[in-house]
Amino acid sequence: MLLLLLGIIVLHVTVLVLLFVSTIVSQWLVNGEYAADLWQNCTTGASFHCLASSSNEWLQSVQAMMILSVIFSVL
Repeated sequence: MLLLLLGIIVLHVTVLVLLFVSTIVSQWLVNGEYAADLWQNCTTGASFHCLASSSNEWLQSVQAMMILSVIFSVL
């Protein structure tokens, strides 16, 4: 029984770490001169240019759910 409880605790800590990393980390998608993440889209070329990536409704809902999941997991 103790081993099962330890496994559940390790699984929960792993999920929390992955949640924080996936919310905070930048550059989920990198393709040559283009990098995109949950918060901004960046292009490189002659100059480094970033735009906010909150133009789509589905992306705004993903951003909101990620923030809510971080808040509720901390509580």
